[in-house]
Amino acid sequence: MNKKIWLSPPHMGGSEILYVKNACDANWVAPCGPCIDGFEDDLSRFLGGSVGVAALSAGTAAIHMALIVLGVKAGDEVICQSLTFAASANPIVYQGAIPVFVDSEEQTWNMSPHLLEEAIKDRIAKGKTPKAIVIVHLFGMPGRMAEIVEISKKYEIPLIEDAAEALGSTYGSKKLGTFGDIGILSFNGNKIITTSAGGALIAENSELVTRARFLATQAKENLPYYQHNNIGYNYRMSNICAGIGRGQMEILSLRIFQRRRNFYNYKRLLSSIPGISFQEEISTDYFSNRWLTTILIEPTNKDLNNENLRLFLEKSNIEARRIWKPLHLQPVFEQYPAYVNGISERIFDKGLCLPSGSSLTDYELNKVVKRIATFFDV
Repeated sequence: MNKKIWLSPPHMGGSEILYVKNACDANWVAPCGPCIDGFEDDLSRFLGGSVGVAALSAGTAAIHMALIVLGVKAGDEVICQSLTFAASANPIVYQGAIPVFVDSEEQTWNMSPHLLEEAIKDRIAKGKTPKAIVIVHLFGMPGRMAEIVEISKKYEIPLIEDAAEALGSTYGSKKLGTFGDIGILSFNGNKIITTSAGGALIAENSELVTRARFLATQAKENLPYYQHNNIGYNYRMSNICAGIGRGQMEILSLRIFQRRRNFYNYKRLLSSIPGISFQEEISTDYFSNRWLTTILIEPTNKDLNNENLRLFLEKSNIEARRIWKPLHLQPVFEQYPAYVNGISERIFDKGLCLPSGSSLTDYELNKVVKRIATFFDV
């Protein structure tokens, strides 16, 4: 049978069903309960113990809550990395705010500190000091956090750190998601661990976390009747999903090892093919969870490109995926300001994500490698 090799499928560890069964047996089938409390504690301990965590229904919901608790309103401007999934920017528009896109730098593929500062200076000169910065750690690779944090503090602009793809990645000795005023995680089905659907908002400032939990639970006041002094949202994670998350947390370190092993195997087996390069950790300060292994293709002829390789793999029932199309090129965002240098467009034009799931077998990985070698005729 030609079993499909998926890009990044969910991978259960075994304990998830026990947490879910306990929740069902106790009738905790609601957006509250002991699994949520336990999952938030598990995440806080993993991230170093100094942060509070609000478990929410999605990473997108967490970004939306972050913008709200930081006071972003209609007409405000928010700087956002351009090379990322649309969910990083959509909540800015939910608020009626204006996304201002900033391009990448060559080495990490993440937000360019140089362009970030250039954008801030220009927006201030135009009378619009940005209300927040959204940086994304693409495919688990840390951004240039020392420089980004310094710029955030210099201009007193809060930093939202979208670590949706980067749980377990570190910069220096510190976990990603804990550098910004607010961090964001995602537990979508394709992430390094999953709760089926879900996300989290994390912050050292406990007031921000408490406020996010309150607003995410329909902003119900603590009264013996329903009173609402604020607009609320139905964004809290379900206790059942949190049970899955508790089981997943038990094997997170193993999942990081497995994803990183995939990367090094691909690199060992594919680096000899002319024109293929990888997203690299640029120093020992950068530790990526390698959520997805990604390559750039510098074609030796026009037909040996990323899209043709994707289609070639698809014929063998292998799922590969193009790298995110930069948001400043998306029709829905084309009217917004952008500070670009061409790097994100180049990465999009040449990049491809390879099957990277933690359940990927040696046989499957070697099959992917052989099909890529056949495509390049090596």
